[in-house]
Amino acid sequence: MEMEMESCVPPGFRFHPTEEELVGYYLKRKISSLKIDLDVIADIDLYKMEPWDIQATCNLGYDSQTEWYFFSHKDRKYPTGTRTNRATAAGFWKATGRDKAVLSKNKIIGMRKTLVFYGGRAPNGRKSDWIIHEYRLQTFQNATPQVPN
Repeated sequence: MEMEMESCVPPGFRFHPTEEELVGYYLKRKISSLKIDLDVIADIDLYKMEPWDIQATCNLGYDSQTEWYFFSHKDRKYPTGTRTNRATAAGFWKATGRDKAVLSKNKIIGMRKTLVFYGGRAPNGRKSDWIIHEYRLQTFQNATPQVPN
């Protein structure tokens, strides 16, 4: 008897990865086009949707969940430039604070940037409660920051 395999998570599964796992496993494998064991992180275009629409696309499990994980490409403000476009139709994501290092065995493997959503247009946007953490791999192209003490 042949059984069809469904793409779902087992009962009781909770997806709560550490930053080291997010960067060192999921992001690294995604960028390298390698297989990820469970299909638990959705691909979205963050700048074509509003923060309140993310849950419907990225929800894994319970509706009461307050954290969602997704992959999204950075949008460039100008085709030949390096500035990031973080605007949506209803507002924009603004970086706040300093980038934090993501460590594995006391080595920097990535960086985390915190972004807050503001409704409207800069500089008169209204700050909201929506926060995302953007992770990037530490590569040779990036300047290598020092490990914090």
